[in-house]
Amino acid sequence: MNEVVRRLKGANMDIDLATPQAEITWQQDACPWNAAENSHAHRCAVKNVSICRYFCGVEYLDTVLCCYPNPNPFQRQG
Repeated sequence: MNEVVRRLKGANMDIDLATPQAEITWQQDACPWNAAENSHAHRCAVKNVSICRYFCGVEYLDTVLCCYPNPNPFQRQG
């Protein structure tokens, strides 16, 4: 896998990765885009709504693949 893609634990398949820590009981890595902007505005994917431009997929077990801040190597060009 391309070294620009990082693995974020704790996706839980709603794939928002920004649930307040007090509401979860499993390890959840922080969204690097939110961390860079000191916000909670960004979500990896929201069912039937949107997919983050840095979202590169999901890996077993509930691990989000994220390329922030690099261009998505899996996005189609053209």
